[in-house]
Amino acid sequence: MKRLLKHMAVILGIATVSLMVTYAGLAVYYRNAFTYGTWINGIYCTGKSIQEVNRELTKDFVYEGVTVTDREGNSYAISAEEIAYQFDFLKALEVYQKKQNPWMWIDSLPDGHKVELVPVASYDQEALETCFAALPFCQNEKKDRERKVEIVRTTQGYALVNERTDVLSLEQARAAVFAAVEDSVNEVSLVEAGCYHDLELTAQMQETLDIWEKLARFQRCGIVYQMGEEEIPVDASVVCDWIATDDNGRFLFDEAGELQLKENAIEGFVERLADEYDTVGASRQFLSTRGDLVTVEGGLYGNKIDREAEIAYLTQAFYEKRNEVHRPAYIQEAWKQGKEDIGSTYIEVDMGEQKMYYYVDGVLMIDTPIVTGNTSRRMGTPSGVNYVYLKQKNRILRGQGYASHVDFWMPVKGNIGIHDAAWRGKFGGTIYQTNGSHGCINTPRPAMEQLYDMAEVGTPVVMFY
Repeated sequence: MKRLLKHMAVILGIATVSLMVTYAGLAVYYRNAFTYGTWINGIYCTGKSIQEVNRELTKDFVYEGVTVTDREGNSYAISAEEIAYQFDFLKALEVYQKKQNPWMWIDSLPDGHKVELVPVASYDQEALETCFAALPFCQNEKKDRERKVEIVRTTQGYALVNERTDVLSLEQARAAVFAAVEDSVNEVSLVEAGCYHDLELTAQMQETLDIWEKLARFQRCGIVYQMGEEEIPVDASVVCDWIATDDNGRFLFDEAGELQLKENAIEGFVERLADEYDTVGASRQFLSTRGDLVTVEGGLYGNKIDREAEIAYLTQAFYEKRNEVHRPAYIQEAWKQGKEDIGSTYIEVDMGEQKMYYYVDGVLMIDTPIVTGNTSRRMGTPSGVNYVYLKQKNRILRGQGYASHVDFWMPVKGNIGIHDAAWRGKFGGTIYQTNGSHGCINTPRPAMEQLYDMAEVGTPVVMFY
């Protein structure tokens, strides 16, 4: 038994000495290499020298330069080639290796050591200075004392020019760019880097800002006039002309310190709007069925804005700062609003051709010859754009020296209307020149009956020679 114990003790001693020798051997081996379980930037480095690891790290590392983004979102690139950028990991690897204790390599057995290192960069500083100075935001940069606060008049109304907010500090921008290159960072946001700041205001500048707040409130108007298919916004470009000023162009304020409304400003706007979009008696360009573009002037048909009602509405809506689409009130309203108010459903009376046409949604439904007013007796049917304002059956038409029965009567302007004429055997041609009507539009009974059944009161009637 003693012999066995002695034998086992010898074996244990040999094993212990072997382990110690092995452990010490590895410690000596790791003295000039990275210890067991070392991972750097995702690369397994155990037993490798600094030079070996540096070659592997630089092989996979790419730096193309830095992209600088300003407050407006504009981006500008400075390439690595422009600044002679170079890099390696030698210094970083040397520092990290010195932190490792080769005699404590056993500590790495459970999980190893993982670390991320950045390279040490070198570049041409003068070249980087030149590239930075060439960036657009460095060109013609105003000095702080030259930056102003003022109110200017534009086509869109009054606007504020404030050059003292979000001012770029070139010194801070330069430091941020240089720091990015030093750390091999690819992108720099000058906003995130805190390179913008506000400058102090003088008392006069603050007064300008106070006036601007009042101007902004005055110009805040979201009313939109719906004129048929066209929209007319009453926005800052309009209401800026409503602000009262003195002879020197200075703004006038009321007792409460608010901007004054120019006298008759709203009335003037409504008058101009009505003058432009009132179409009763207006001159219109009309594409005739015969193919030419004719000018038709006068007549009773059209839109006529209620100016007093609109002045009252707009005054209240403006002071209440409403935001809405508004359809104006009308004294007389056509089938369509806006400048093109005839639409695609209308009666066309071509007195030169002695023809009448009826269109529904742009489709020709009736095409008939007619006889209009006797031009030789100065009873010619007047041209103009009128409308059917009444429909009657079995009507007696009376005038000086005549009383005629008609089955269908559709007056369009005073006593002038469209009706059947049983006493006529022929229509069209040049009959109207010597044997025309007293001004009415004589129509064959079949066509008249059809028109009477189809056309509604209010239908536009375009009459021309």
